[in-house]
Amino acid sequence: MTTTIPHVARALTDVLTSVADRAAHSSGFVRRQSKLTGAAFVQTLTFGWLANPQATLEELTQTAAALGVTISPQGLDQRFSRRAARCLRTVLEAAVTRVLAARPAAVPLLQRFAGGVWLLDSTTVALPDALAHVWRGCGRNSDHGQAAVKLQVRLDLLHGVLAGPILQPGRDNDHQGTLQDEPLPAGSLHLADLGFFDLDRLRTLAGAGVYWLTRVQTNTRIHDAQGRVWTLPELLAEEKRPEVDIAIRLGLQHRLPCRLVAQRVPPAVAAQRRRRMLEKARHRQKKVDPGRWALADWTVYVTNVPPALLNLAEALIVARCRWQIELLFKLWKSEGRIDESRSAQPWRILCEVYSKLLGMVLQHWMLLISCWSHADRSLVKASRTVRSHALQLAVVLGNGLLVCRVLELIGRCLQHGCRVNKRRKQPATFQMLLNPPASG
Repeated sequence: MTTTIPHVARALTDVLTSVADRAAHSSGFVRRQSKLTGAAFVQTLTFGWLANPQATLEELTQTAAALGVTISPQGLDQRFSRRAARCLRTVLEAAVTRVLAARPAAVPLLQRFAGGVWLLDSTTVALPDALAHVWRGCGRNSDHGQAAVKLQVRLDLLHGVLAGPILQPGRDNDHQGTLQDEPLPAGSLHLADLGFFDLDRLRTLAGAGVYWLTRVQTNTRIHDAQGRVWTLPELLAEEKRPEVDIAIRLGLQHRLPCRLVAQRVPPAVAAQRRRRMLEKARHRQKKVDPGRWALADWTVYVTNVPPALLNLAEALIVARCRWQIELLFKLWKSEGRIDESRSAQPWRILCEVYSKLLGMVLQHWMLLISCWSHADRSLVKASRTVRSHALQLAVVLGNGLLVCRVLELIGRCLQHGCRVNKRRKQPATFQMLLNPPASG
């Protein structure tokens, strides 16, 4: 069902009032009557940091004052505690259970998959080492230290449905996340990074009528039409054609029926890929995978989407869509600053992460009712528009009619000036989706 302004207004009001007050009591953040209720605390941080991700304590107390609560910067600082973090995490977890969807994006190529085009990925936020008992990281030899939280997200590019962020310890492997085991609608398309590659899951998805398009591990065995067994580098080493689209069976034991679609890249692109491999290997103090080195000459995917539904050129364009979830994480970090804090106090930092993530979820809801269906939407421009109206929304939250009016205002603003500019030399992804090149 398509989400409307009243749907978003009710979800916003419920999560930031009733759910927040209950979370404050269940977490022990509020144990007696207080002027700083759970709702006031959650709204102050969520809207305050949504409006200005670098807001100081003084600026946050101004947000509290706008909500009718008088508190000093020192008083607010003292409220950042284990209980406060537990309260905010509870509200965030309640928010991500809400399923809100936009009208389908106006992209015929994506609309071929009526169940949606689902992107799955995760990103990590480093935390102070003192929080290792809450969210354990990978250790001092990693980029994220002793404490880190991993955020796993599944996003439907067609309808805008956001599942997550689901939180897990930073040290956990991507395969330990729960979202990848959640069923998808039949007729949908699953796109995920190589870190999620798993033959058992691909077989389960195919059995449920779900399509998938993914990169493949270099050591995965491939059966060709004649029954010969290859590794991917071995198979492509025999190819003289610039493009490959052949039927294969994937996995030595699984033998999943699918297609191998590949396109040879220009020498300059292959050279750049190999330079990046060397840099990454030096950083990690590991050797370059010989299979990946050989495959630098190719862009390669395997898929169970039949050629009649997606030809080779279209498959390569749709595969580019996986980067949209990377852009979502970039949006949350560069615009929402979910991984930054002015403080060195561990519990305040954790409260900040939770409340900023909550703000990103609420922001996403607002995008669904305004600009998601437009193929050329700019999430960066749209997020800045939402932030400019955040405090206006905060002060009317207790009045459902006024909340709807502010959301209508935000929607009208998002309809104008929140577009990605067209490019001639290097077309944007939306341009290629709307006008995919013919398969050679």
